[in-house]
This record gives sequence, C-alpha cells and structure tokens, in this order.
Amino acid sequence: MTGSAHAVSGDVAKEGTYAFTAKLDIDEGKRSCSGALVDKQWVLSAARCFAADPGKDYRIDEGAPKFKTTATIGRTDLSGTAGTVADVVELVPYAGRDLVMARLAKPVSGVTPVAVGTNPLATGEQLAVAGFGRTKTEWVPNRLHTAAFTVDAVQNTSIGITGKDAAVCKGDTGGPALRESGGRVELIAVNSTSWQGGCLGADPAETRTGAIDTRVDDLGAWVRQVRYRPVFAAAPWAKATHIASGYFTGGSAGGTRHMDMIVRWNDAEVTLYQGSDDKDPRHPFSAEYQLAEPPKPGKTSIWQHAKQITGASFGGGSDGLIVRWGDGELTQYTHVDAKGFHGEKQLAKPKNTLWPHATQITAGRYSASQQRDDLLVTWDDGRVTLHPDLGTNGVADKAQKLLVNKNTTWTHATQISAGEFTGKKTMDLLVRWSDGEVTIYPGVDTAGLHGEINVRPKKSYWTNATVVGAGAFVANDRANDVIVRWANGKVTLFAGVDTTGLHAEFKIAE
Repeated sequence: MTGSAHAVSGDVAKEGTYAFTAKLDIDEGKRSCSGALVDKQWVLSAARCFAADPGKDYRIDEGAPKFKTTATIGRTDLSGTAGTVADVVELVPYAGRDLVMARLAKPVSGVTPVAVGTNPLATGEQLAVAGFGRTKTEWVPNRLHTAAFTVDAVQNTSIGITGKDAAVCKGDTGGPALRESGGRVELIAVNSTSWQGGCLGADPAETRTGAIDTRVDDLGAWVRQVRYRPVFAAAPWAKATHIASGYFTGGSAGGTRHMDMIVRWNDAEVTLYQGSDDKDPRHPFSAEYQLAEPPKPGKTSIWQHAKQITGASFGGGSDGLIVRWGDGELTQYTHVDAKGFHGEKQLAKPKNTLWPHATQITAGRYSASQQRDDLLVTWDDGRVTLHPDLGTNGVADKAQKLLVNKNTTWTHATQISAGEFTGKKTMDLLVRWSDGEVTIYPGVDTAGLHGEINVRPKKSYWTNATVVGAGAFVANDRANDVIVRWANGKVTLFAGVDTTGLHAEFKIAE
C-alpha cells in the first residue's frame, strides 16, 4: 500500500455536490491532498499530508505547517473562480490516528460545513468517497470525483473499504468518506492509504481497489473542541469580572467531561463555558452558552448587580450557583445548565444589614456533607465564617461557624477560591492577598483553618491577578487547577497545583 498523497478514480461530481470537499495544495504544488470543511475555518484531513515522509509516518507536530499550504473550498471545478482559497495557518493532529484539523487563515463563506457522524460504522455499509486526485486517465484533474465504496472491516481507529468500479488514487489522501441517509450527509472517515488499482501511474499489475480510512465517527467531541479554540481565545477577557466553576453541563469528578466555568462580564452578560473531554491544559473548554444577555440600551439586567458568584453542588443533577447581589440579597440557584438558571432560592433578603458587609464568597466541601455546598465568607471587618450545608441550613445564624475573629489581616484577602490541592478530607482555601502573596489553607473545616502554605511571596506579580478561580479543568480527578484573568486581559491556567506550588503556567487566552 502507498502512503503518498492520494484521489478517487470515480465519476465527476455534479456541480455543487460535496462543495465542502477541500483541495489542498502543499509545498507549492509538490504535494496534493483532499479534505473536508467541518467548520467555517477548519478542514479535517489526513496528517500524513503534512508529514516529512508520508509513506513512512503520519505523525506531525502541532502548530504552523512546515510547508506552505493553501485550501480551495466550494469549487468542485477548479478551473472556475467560485468558493474560497485560504492559507492553512495551524495544524492540530489527533494522537494515534492519521488525522489532522487544519485551521484556515480566514473563514469560508457560502459553503455549509459537513456534519461529523456519530453513529458507529458497520461492515457492509455503503459510503461515498470524494477527492480531487488522479483518475484512470487524468494526472491532475480539475474536477471533484466521487465513487461508492463498501465497508469491509471496522477497526478501533480505521476502516477497510473497497470500490467496485473505482479506487482511491494519488491526491485523495484526507478526502471525505461520507454516509448518506434520509437526505443527510455525514463525514464518517477520511482517506489514509490505498492500493490504487487502476489509477493513472500505478503499477498496471495492481488490481486491488481497497483502501484504509481513518475513522472520525467517534471523534465528534474532539472536532468540536478543536474548532472552538480560537473562539474562546478571542473573547474580550479584559471584561471578565467574575468566574465560577462546576459541573453544569454534565460530568462529575473522575469522568471524561471536565468542569465547566461560568463568567460574568462587565456588561452583565453571563456565559457558560463547557469543559472539554481531554487533558490538554492549553484548551480546557470546548463550547459556550449564553445564560444572560447584556441589557439593551435603556434597559437594565439583574446581573449588573452581581457582586460575587461561586459554583456549588446541591445534589440531584447539575451543579448550581450562589450569587451575592449589591443590595445584600443572597440567592441560590440549585441547578444551572446550558439553558439557564433553575431552582432559585433566596438565602438572604434584599437590603438586609449583614450581607452587604461580605467581601468574598466561595462554596466548597468543608463539612461532613459530601456536597460542595458549604459557603465560606470573608467580611469587611476581617472575620471569616463558614455556613455548612446550605441546601439544608441556608445561612441561618445557628449553623454558622466562626473560623477567624475580627482582625486587620483578612481585610486584605482580595480573592478566595475553594480547591483540592493537598489531598485532605475537606477542601482547601486559596487566597490571593492585596500585596500579591498567595496562600493555601489546607483542609479547612468547621473547626477552622489548619496551617498555611505560601505559594507566592509578597509583592509577586500576582498583584495583577484580577479574577481567580479553581476547578477540575484538566485531569478531572480533583479541583486543583487554577485559572487567572490578569489585569492585561490574558487568561492562564495553572494545572495540578499542590503543596509544592503552582507549577507550569499555560496561556489559554491572549
């Protein structure tokens, strides 16, 4: 079998059919491949198209392609001028498969991206394969060709296919294998290698028309995550004022879906960022949902008055949110999901005389209850209090625990966040102080604070940490990752924070 860049020696595609199929010109015409537009700015293709020696190894590095590459999409007849021609500026390979997502320098207009299929492949299934490569008679054809293939074998990462009257030829590596059902077209696999029986320039003695394609029907979540990367990074992060973490869109500790993050912006918009399914600390989120719109001119929004927010778990489904408002009201939303806020419960009435004096709040697992619904509060007189089991007790005085008496030190606690950094039975408390010092208090519980761990000294660059939050964004074993929005608008993630410090810092938004 050959691993060089490959095309389908079949019929000419009807004008406009499979317009999402891309023609890839690599290294100024020295190499040619095909691909499929799966997002306005992303093409899915074979990684070997960009490898140093495609016949031997498909493994490539993430980042800019080593060879100048242009993609033509929406032009099934290459002699015309329709569609879009754009440079490929970034490659994101999938480890262990001959597969790559290629980001275009500009979005494609006028072409609907092909959907990635989710139903598993089956032996005997009929697929349509498309490509721009050689045919039986043409060396460099101008037209997109398609043909029918049968699935002969299904493996964990690939499928074997055979064409009755067609073959996969040079120029078609990365081209789409498509399932068509009920008028819907889905991308199921991409072409990887073939025997090229009957293709122009192939060994005349070769009669096999089989090929090996890389499966994508089980990688829908990965495709969504990769194409979402520039969207997350392009958000106006300098306008983020509050963040809260939790399992709002599904998942739980130890599962594949990592923690989500809710962001409140300075225009009162509220956004939910869905956690990803892999362990890449550079890209912890895969989708977003608007929970509250910014108010229209002349209108107001309740979220303009949010002073603090913190994620909490009250059991029985997705996590919830606790909000302290400007008038002292304290609200519990028992569940939050992609559709909004649910189960609103008032914990403290508006215009009370106590809660306007709260300065910071964070919810965590600080008592015998296994839910993350114990509320830790810092006050403007330096006190630190714990309100255990909000779901049962609310913020009743009789349940409140005084952890730190009135003092002049804790008035400088600028940000606080519950996390699991030390492996104690209860959660820890991360504090960023006004002078840039960062401290972890391990195993906080109803009995108080039990020692402290200094992870950043006074006058450190953490004086520029404007918004701080902790969560299980990477490994998903425990909430020991810290996200920081800095004064300059950049967002970074510290993965796996523990008793020895913050460790590596990953930039997730400029």
